Amino acid sequence: MLLKLLRPKTTVSAHCDLPCGVYDPAQARIEAESVKAIIEKYAANEDPEFRARAILIKEQRSQLVKEHLWVLWTDYFKPPHFEKYPQLHQLFNEATKLAGASGTKGSMDGKAAEDLLAKIAEIDKIFWETKQG
Repeated sequence: MLLKLLRPKTTVSAHCDLPCGVYDPAQARIEAESVKAIIEKYAANEDPEFRARAILIKEQRSQLVKEHLWVLWTDYFKPPHFEKYPQLHQLFNEATKLAGASGTKGSMDGKAAEDLLAKIAEIDKIFWETKQG
């Protein structure tokens, strides 16, 4: 009798942890654009103090890119998305590596920043396709 009383009367489902609208690849893109701009400013400035601060800020922003991507990868995208877009796991893996120690976090490589932005653009395209359906 007690179980019958406690049993939910309505069953609901959602494809994300919170109501839609809280996830967006734009957060990762904005941080990645900052990383790219910092790399460009670093290259154009010879002041050692400026360069040291630029490196620190770039590393922090690169870490934020990774964190925003991880949230999308682990919280927003669900098995049906990975079935429809089988390249998603590889795409996220490549993007987070580009933001990591072997990419923008650990170097001042402008090409890595451009490649990172391109990967985020691919993720963004898929993200918005999933929001349509």
